[in-house]
Amino acid sequence: MKELRFLNKFFLKYKWRLLLGLIITAIATIFRIVVPAKIGDSIDAVQRNFNGEITREVLKDVLLENILLILGAAILSGFFTFLMRQTVIVVSRYIEFDLKNVVFEQYERLSLSFYKKNRTGDLMSRISEDVSKVRMYAGPALMYSTTTVTLFIVAISYMIYTAPLLTLYAVAPLPILSISIYKLSIAIHKRSTIVQQYLSKLTTFTQESFSGISVIKAYGIEPRTNTEFEQLAETSKEKNIDLTKVQALFFPLMILLIGASNLIVIYVGGNQFIDGKIDFGTIVEFLIYVNMLTWPVAIVGWVSSMVQQAEASQKRINEFLKVDPEVVNTTTSRSTIEGHIEFDKVSFTYPDTGITALKNVSFSIEPGETLAIIGNTGSGKSTILELMARLYDVEQGNYTVDGAKATSLNLEDLRGNIGYVPQDAFLFSDSIENNIKFGNKNASKEQIIEAAKNAAVHNNIVNFNKGYETVLGERGITLSGGQKQRVSIARALIKDPKILLLDDCLSAVDTETEEEILQNLERITQDKTTVIVSHRVSSAKNADKIIVLEDGEIIQQGTHAHLINSDGYYKELYNKQLLEKEM
Repeated sequence: MKELRFLNKFFLKYKWRLLLGLIITAIATIFRIVVPAKIGDSIDAVQRNFNGEITREVLKDVLLENILLILGAAILSGFFTFLMRQTVIVVSRYIEFDLKNVVFEQYERLSLSFYKKNRTGDLMSRISEDVSKVRMYAGPALMYSTTTVTLFIVAISYMIYTAPLLTLYAVAPLPILSISIYKLSIAIHKRSTIVQQYLSKLTTFTQESFSGISVIKAYGIEPRTNTEFEQLAETSKEKNIDLTKVQALFFPLMILLIGASNLIVIYVGGNQFIDGKIDFGTIVEFLIYVNMLTWPVAIVGWVSSMVQQAEASQKRINEFLKVDPEVVNTTTSRSTIEGHIEFDKVSFTYPDTGITALKNVSFSIEPGETLAIIGNTGSGKSTILELMARLYDVEQGNYTVDGAKATSLNLEDLRGNIGYVPQDAFLFSDSIENNIKFGNKNASKEQIIEAAKNAAVHNNIVNFNKGYETVLGERGITLSGGQKQRVSIARALIKDPKILLLDDCLSAVDTETEEEILQNLERITQDKTTVIVSHRVSSAKNADKIIVLEDGEIIQQGTHAHLINSDGYYKELYNKQLLEKEM
């Protein structure tokens, strides 16, 4: 159970609630013990009346008293059982809530490279299915374990006090059960781990299939996808059956051993009754106690299974919780960002692929200036923006903001002053208004409309039936590519950042709309540091500085006027795009 030690801090957090719950559990169990004793007393009273030792009136009084005690004990046991579930089970829900928050916060801290190595479905499975398995350990397993221990201590202590020899024979099968449970638990642990792994694979496959449903339909590969899912589901089913086969041994084994205990009680107890060593009521009491212990014995197996599954799930959760983010906030001091950016001989290799994206790149931008970055696909343009936003940290060379190393600045302040529009525009399944407000949750309606106008998307939005209240599909599928890009631009503009990073975010809009957006950007970014990545010369021509990348190296830099008069990539691209526009 070493993996489950991670939960100890949550148990400490709710220790008083748990302690109260465990006390209530013990009280509820103790009241249950009263019933067999009073039934035994009642039977002994009937026997004494049959033997002429007590009168009929005395028998009635004894039976009435015992019935009232049994009824009262049952009611109190039920009441405290209700309170028990209201404390222990509720605490397990609190722990589940806290654990999900811990996992989600860790997901948010982890660097971009982590998400390139791990699948979304697996991440979702660990924060949902695995956490649910762990909750069963923190709640039901703990509650039933307390019930079992209390019942065994109280019941067996009373049994030993009443008839020591008969108790010894009655509990003789239990050690056999304990050894069997130990062996079965090992097998359950191994098979539970495999089951959870296949559940993650199923979740991943279905999540990717739903996200890529348009591609699946366009290629007409629904049958093939369905076949692959069936194969994966079949394997998952087989692994679950393997686990269930082991778990299924618990109850037959329990019934066998409890039945053996009953036979032993009847045989040994009957001989002792014949010899006059015990009363007949004691035999009945012991039969009730042995059968009362049936549930705790079954619970031992069930709890063992829950603990093993929780151990397997917590191990999967801990694997991610132990991962250290590659990009960390190195200071708690606040950082003021003005927007002076400088790259000095920066080189960078992606840790997940080993691809060298930048080689000795150097440039600087002053606040209020615009830098345009031009280059072929894979030349390293987007990498520069990712480094600026500290989605990755620079390996070689220096990246400074306002004269200080980016790693020495408060990460929250740095990113809080950056408006970033990624190459692949991502919108949430929410209203258009809330998607724009994502950049500034306190923005007014007027600010939202102004940002949409600057991004040249306001006219499109007002033509929707619900306007800004239109709820988008997953990943913004309701909108066209150009509309998604412009809503993303509006989201960045409403943030009013010191640094604005635009990663080829005008590729899906027509030239007229592009020109309108660029004019608006030129007006509203007078005091901002702006970096535009593009394949189009039209997006770069008004920039104060232009750099041209090829294979991660700067091969040209200067202004638009300078570069179109110099032989090289930029002039060739300009002439090519000019010809295409004329045609």
